[in-house]
Amino acid sequence: MNDLAAVDLDGLKAKHHELDAVIWKEEQRQVPDEARIATLKKEKLHLKDRIALLEKEDA
Repeated sequence: MNDLAAVDLDGLKAKHHELDAVIWKEEQRQVPDEARIATLKKEKLHLKDRIALLEKEDA
């Protein structure tokens, strides 16, 4: 894996982790915004797929 791909992978993993925190925080609200949670979860899944693809290319 080249340096650019490694940086991108690290950035994607960091963003994936950040989304976990944002989702958790939204779920803790008295009245969670279900539409926002759904959007965040879709984004998180998309990131997971991109991470898996980059890791597969590295193997």
